[in-house]
Amino acid sequence: MDEISEAQGRNHGDQPLMALMQQWRLSNHDLVAVSSEQLTHRQVQRAKQGRQLTLRMMQKVTRAFNVAIWNRLSQAQQEDFIEYQHKRLFNYAKGYQADWQDPNEELMDAVWK
Repeated sequence: MDEISEAQGRNHGDQPLMALMQQWRLSNHDLVAVSSEQLTHRQVQRAKQGRQLTLRMMQKVTRAFNVAIWNRLSQAQQEDFIEYQHKRLFNYAKGYQADWQDPNEELMDAVWK
């Protein structure tokens, strides 16, 4: 396999993470700011754009994503929030289901009304 096709095999296109960040109105900086694991803006950007990440990196991004959302919720909303798993944010993760319905949709709507 040549270098170009190998690189294309590691690029999976825009990820569900990107759409969810837009829906929750989160920026790359929001995730970097809340991460206690030295997450960088570049890592978040690569995650959103579909550059294949290791499982460990997918989990790191997922934890920061969940914390960034959690910090925006009221105490009552925090009780209803269901944390996202990495297999919901990355379409190349093991266990990904394209037809998955977000259980936080109503909560998301309530936060931004």
